[in-house]
Amino acid sequence: MTENAKSEVLLIESQYFPPINAYKTLIKHDILQIEKYEHYQKLSYRNRCYVAGPNGRMILSVPLARGKNQRTVMKDVRISNEEKWQALHWKTLVSAYRRSPWFEYYEADLEVLFEKPFDFLLDWNLACFEWANSKLGLIMPVTFTDSYQKDVTGVTDARETILPGAVSPGEPEYTQVFQDRTGFIPDLSILDLLFCEGKQAMEILKRGGANTK
Repeated sequence: MTENAKSEVLLIESQYFPPINAYKTLIKHDILQIEKYEHYQKLSYRNRCYVAGPNGRMILSVPLARGKNQRTVMKDVRISNEEKWQALHWKTLVSAYRRSPWFEYYEADLEVLFEKPFDFLLDWNLACFEWANSKLGLIMPVTFTDSYQKDVTGVTDARETILPGAVSPGEPEYTQVFQDRTGFIPDLSILDLLFCEGKQAMEILKRGGANTK
């Protein structure tokens, strides 16, 4: 794919506040298609995202009703709401980012999202995705698969390619909250970029390099 070329549809699994590398791929496309008929896979971004803390990368993990080892079709994966996980995630975000330049700008609106109950992981992830897109100014139509197909044509199939710990060269760098202690932490959630760079976030994604403003 050339720098200016766009493949119309990107096929990818559902992710919780996707990592910056997912957005790097996403903005090269016009339409997102989310795979909802795959079986849930643990150790992925499906129910977790990563944010920056004073001691390094921190994980936010959505608890699932049948646990992380289930082999349930993704559209049927239920969230376990027995524990107050949304309140815990929100408390973590406030603690980690309250001193970031843009957290206060997004705080009230994002808190409303974390106060809204969800039963299915797919619905929660979609709400998070739409929230982030609205703040990025990204207009991205979303469709869903109607069956699982191992081999697909006519789309960019990025399923199982954006994984925690995977090396993704060319990730844009920017100033993070605890960078003086931890150094730059790559491949964090899109929330980290929004809280640190705000309205410049989309331009940094497009640039794909260091922020030199």
